Amino acid sequence: MPSKGEQSRRKILNAAAKLFNNKGFQATTISDLVAATGMQKGSLYFHFSSKEEIVREVLAEATESFLTFLDQSLYGNSPGAQIESFFRSALAKHQAAGFVGGCLFGNTALEMSDNDPEVAGQIGKVFDVWINRIAQVVGDAQQLGQVRDDIAAEALARHIVACIEGGIMLSRLKKNDQPMRDCLDTLRRSLTNPG
Repeated sequence: MPSKGEQSRRKILNAAAKLFNNKGFQATTISDLVAATGMQKGSLYFHFSSKEEIVREVLAEATESFLTFLDQSLYGNSPGAQIESFFRSALAKHQAAGFVGGCLFGNTALEMSDNDPEVAGQIGKVFDVWINRIAQVVGDAQQLGQVRDDIAAEALARHIVACIEGGIMLSRLKKNDQPMRDCLDTLRRSLTNPG
């Protein structure tokens, strides 16, 4: 069983992750964290030296969680099936959240990339891994004729990630899944071999 200190740390990180995803890193204050956790400010600073340390820890945990999700959602008996499974899993993940909060990495890229190089670098690495992993599956699908091969696998992977991020954003705005569904349906058609 986790120690009381570990439980307190976990409580802070869980509250921070939710606040950061919904309000953004810059708009979330230590007072917000105090209110969300019911802890005193001194307790927060006992476990973390600064809000920036909490940000780094939340991003590290979110990265690990997302990469696990990515690996688990790319399943199927062929690369084409793996891509389809990923599309369905991404939609289901955001449907389950009611399209509240969106994608922490997309949100953070928009919020922090111009004014925090360290955070931007962390987020950039997540997107690089995501694109590279999708590009591997797309390349395998191209070799089997399951996906068009007149566009480089990496370019298609970047297009997939950009469309999914855009679909998440639009569905978050409208609070329904139709925009993301439309983006995924368009992606499916754009991956099909022309002619």
